[in-house]
Amino acid sequence: MPQARLVTTRSRPQLPNIPLAFLFLSFSILGLAFLPATPPVRAQDQDDDVIRISSDLVLLNVTVVDSQGQFVSRLKRSDFTVSENGEAQTLFSFGAEETAFAAAVLLDTSSSMEKRLSLGRSAAIRFLDGLRNEDVAAVYRFDAKIERLQDFTSSRDLTPSAFSVSPGRRTVLNDAIARAADDLAQRPEKRRAVVVLSDGVEEGSSASANKALEKALAAGATIYTVNLSSTEGQRDFHGAGILQSFAEKSGGLYIPSPGGQALRDSFATVLAELGHQYTIAYRPSNKTRDGKWRAIDVKVSRPGLTVRTRKGYRAPK
Repeated sequence: MPQARLVTTRSRPQLPNIPLAFLFLSFSILGLAFLPATPPVRAQDQDDDVIRISSDLVLLNVTVVDSQGQFVSRLKRSDFTVSENGEAQTLFSFGAEETAFAAAVLLDTSSSMEKRLSLGRSAAIRFLDGLRNEDVAAVYRFDAKIERLQDFTSSRDLTPSAFSVSPGRRTVLNDAIARAADDLAQRPEKRRAVVVLSDGVEEGSSASANKALEKALAAGATIYTVNLSSTEGQRDFHGAGILQSFAEKSGGLYIPSPGGQALRDSFATVLAELGHQYTIAYRPSNKTRDGKWRAIDVKVSRPGLTVRTRKGYRAPK
């Protein structure tokens, strides 16, 4: 997975293109006091600068909730401990600020969802309606193919083309998540999410579930899944397991309710935590580039709280 190094982009004064001999003579006469000074980079300066993704930091977006499922704010850096494969890690940076997020909403339009497309569109509308002015979301449909119906925007209106789609035969769920992750990876927002509105059926993807999950983790995207299937049948039970797995392994939420007040409350929770997650970065103590999976465990010192974040990442080779 891509990890990160914080690299500042502060512009520095540039010397004009003057012969070195002339510069040397000038500095000898005038003294070094007139050289353009490069101030030391303070921690506060780094927070103000643009963050670029490089290769040696692991970035985590962390959600902390209480026993009632409510987001817990005002935690400090000292409240968190992070371990990788059981080994404690030193935190490089910590952020608790409210910030904008980018979300990719995936609407399942396959034949297995034919009778529930209206429910899926209603769920998409409810999610978009909760966006803040600074948040952006894109809307995709997927069956045998994947189509982006609506580009990333802060609009709360679902594109009219979403109301004229015809169900396709197959369901490339894994490919849809992978495509959304690739698009989110290009976004400037630090917090990113994939919202899946589906019955969890998977038929014909070129990507495996693990590959789709790895792409989402590499993009720093949390997956939230809404199960729009009926409650009967072994196939629906299997689909629920698929949706639960994506949400759990990425640190997101699985929402079993297909509609009503429970869905509205769940979306309100999702939107609130996306804007208020804690952002933690650490530089792994294990420098080996072996391509192996590394498990991440984040804990808080206060009792009675639940922490959600991704379960790990695959080291680069």
